Amino acid sequence: MAIIALVSAKGSPGVTTSALACALSWHRRLVLAECDPAGGTILAGYLGGALDGPRGIGELAVGELRDGNLEAAFWSQLVDLDAPRRERLLLPGVIDPAQAGSVTPLWQRFADFFGSPEKGRPPYDVIVDCGRLQVPGPPWPILRAAAVVLLVTRAQLPDLSATRSTIRAIERDFTEHRVPPGTLRLLVVGDGHGKGEIGKALRVPVIGMLPTDPRTAEVLSLGGTVRAGRPLMRAAGALEVPVRTLLDHRRARLAWPTPQEVPDVV
Repeated sequence: MAIIALVSAKGSPGVTTSALACALSWHRRLVLAECDPAGGTILAGYLGGALDGPRGIGELAVGELRDGNLEAAFWSQLVDLDAPRRERLLLPGVIDPAQAGSVTPLWQRFADFFGSPEKGRPPYDVIVDCGRLQVPGPPWPILRAAAVVLLVTRAQLPDLSATRSTIRAIERDFTEHRVPPGTLRLLVVGDGHGKGEIGKALRVPVIGMLPTDPRTAEVLSLGGTVRAGRPLMRAAGALEVPVRTLLDHRRARLAWPTPQEVPDVV
């Protein structure tokens, strides 16, 4: 699996909405993992709470701490967003605050698992919603293990100012932990300053911009029919190309093997 992590500096610039839009519009098999320490929202929002029982990263964490069964339990905790094809899967985030304490000590364990290409049969990439960094127990190990980290920010000056300090914090941490350069990119949401202006000011390339689309954002937050032709979904789908290009460059530079498709195990 290749890890594509989305994270924000502060506020609610649309990390979960952006991650879900990508998960629903990209073509490669993928898992969307909600690793926001503040809790997951897709299960109760976009899916309307329609599940037959508890499922998600909280359940995985409890099982892992009890008897170390992450590999065996992982696939049973996923929700098929495009049933029954199992091409777009969701690992719901923490819903019960009591589970948050079980998840935080396991960020490194999850990072190691998400980053193992042989785990998926057939192989899946993992889009990880990491939420905001300014919360207790942020998932730093997942960010360090990611092939691509997308720092989500709005294009307005107050958000860009907060993003600048977060960029420096990420760069310091990545340098300390010897994360290969070229991992971090900006994903800009909404109207405001332009792509080139933002990239130059913050000294980090902007990989894409997602437009203001309240109708689609509401569907992704509260449920409903997602329309592929809407502006947000088109822009999210187009984001797959530069992300895949960056992944290919990373694989070539680090001599990563390109995952090969293998038959589903029945």
